[in-house]
Amino acid sequence: MDDLQAARVNGIRLAYRVAGDPGAPPVVLLPGRGADHTTWDEVIEPLAASWRVYAPDLRGHGQSEWPGDYSLESMRDDVVGLLDHLGVERAIVIGHSLGGVVAYLIAEEYPDRVARMVLEDVPLPVPAGQSVPERPADPFPFDWAMVEQTTDQRNDPGPAWLKRLGEITAPTLVLAGGAASHLPQHEVADLAARIPGAELVTIEAGHEIHKHRLEEFLSAVTAFLTR
Repeated sequence: MDDLQAARVNGIRLAYRVAGDPGAPPVVLLPGRGADHTTWDEVIEPLAASWRVYAPDLRGHGQSEWPGDYSLESMRDDVVGLLDHLGVERAIVIGHSLGGVVAYLIAEEYPDRVARMVLEDVPLPVPAGQSVPERPADPFPFDWAMVEQTTDQRNDPGPAWLKRLGEITAPTLVLAGGAASHLPQHEVADLAARIPGAELVTIEAGHEIHKHRLEEFLSAVTAFLTR
């Protein structure tokens, strides 16, 4: 695995990990809220055998810049800006949780940039009725303002986000974490039903499928990507 790199994107520093043959088809891994590229450590090496893998830290996370503005639209545009920086016209986009919301916002707004999409236990864009979690006392590797602002957007998502799921053209795999996940699984199933042609696979692993059932996660993803 190569060293962490960085790009100037939309006026901020975006850090990302890269691995695999530069000539291989590109895959972008987008982590969930509060996580960074290291959440994918066990995923990157197996995927890098067949794909060029890019794993960015979203703004406000890890070693990317913490600018104070954390709309999901800005995260979406950061990823597209990173693709521009890398000279990547189209990529496979794999997103977990909040990273999956960013992924489907890319597929809605920039359909030509997404070759295929995998959504790992990702919420439907409907009002979530969440409260901001209690701020931890210990230092944490993300900006707390990001938690506050993304909670606001989970409670009041963009009005077009739900409708535009039906306009997504990228072949899509939706992975559901099953009964142990904190996300309502009927909403994950509804997400899959709204994306044309999307496939829904449930892996009883809880919210972090790639952490708790790595082999099943990789099997489902690689089967979908190579079909």
